Amino acid sequence: MTVVFCVVAGTTERLDRFLADQLALSRTQAGRLIADKRVTARGKALRASALLERGIEVTVDLPDEAPPRSYTPSHAALTFVYEDEHLAVLDKPAGLVVHPGPGHWEDSLVNVLVGRGTPLSEGSSEGRPGIVHRLDRDTSGLLVVAKTDAAHRRLATAIERREVTRVYAALVWGHLRKSPVEIEAPIARNPKDRKKMTVADGGRHALTHAAVVARFGIADLVRLRLGTGRTHQIRVHLAHIGHPVVGDREYAFGGSRRVTPSERRAAERLEELAPRQLLHAAALSFTHPVSGERLALVSEWPADLRPALADAAGDANLLAERNPLQYLGFFASDE
Repeated sequence: MTVVFCVVAGTTERLDRFLADQLALSRTQAGRLIADKRVTARGKALRASALLERGIEVTVDLPDEAPPRSYTPSHAALTFVYEDEHLAVLDKPAGLVVHPGPGHWEDSLVNVLVGRGTPLSEGSSEGRPGIVHRLDRDTSGLLVVAKTDAAHRRLATAIERREVTRVYAALVWGHLRKSPVEIEAPIARNPKDRKKMTVADGGRHALTHAAVVARFGIADLVRLRLGTGRTHQIRVHLAHIGHPVVGDREYAFGGSRRVTPSERRAAERLEELAPRQLLHAAALSFTHPVSGERLALVSEWPADLRPALADAAGDANLLAERNPLQYLGFFASDE
């Protein structure tokens, strides 16, 4: 199949990114089309880094559809907070990669769902059946998956229109000077490490709403609501404003070493108690794509992060508290 389109924007991002956005492809799929010389303009194959001019006509030769990929079933315990024949919302544990990829072809969430017998939508990108949005491997919390193509399309549209509210809890180093605050900074791939993201001119627009829920000695418990959904967005934005997530190994920006020397030992102890980044997808609300019912779901602070939270708060009661976020007033915060 051949697709032809004319560029109407005054300027565009580099071709691989622009093509992915225009044709609802993954960056990998777009890059493969370009590398196979299937994307041309004026009779010449285009490079992935090409910037397109207004009025240029681009031709994309799409290969015949490949047969559906099979996924190796895997088995792991999952907790579901909502499920029907159209979709499911699960409380993703830390350490679980969402979709198959290098090093995780057989043990991703998709593989576990297949092993469970959960029907999944075809998905908007190859290798990501049912996946409407993602959580980083070491981020726990609420994640919605689509069981039908119709539910997937409607949920994806709702996310694009910012009609899905995704709220995260994070323990961050230091104290935010202003609360609430909007963090608006473009995000792009880090040119020095393609596995990481960074704030950079020319990156994709990104917006995070942040508010302090509780202020502790050397850290704040922060409530974060996504305005956009870029890769590693919350972690990159918090590091950008000087308050990286406690326990974040990739965007630490010094971690405990940022803390004043008089508090350094307490900071090092907190860091030692952090088994991973202290970031959790705690609330998710959206309109059901079929029934129209409004769903508002919550997930409490996970057990593996409780010792670090209790230490930061200087409150040993949090270790025994079944609902520490509720105890601290997190869910009573304004949207």
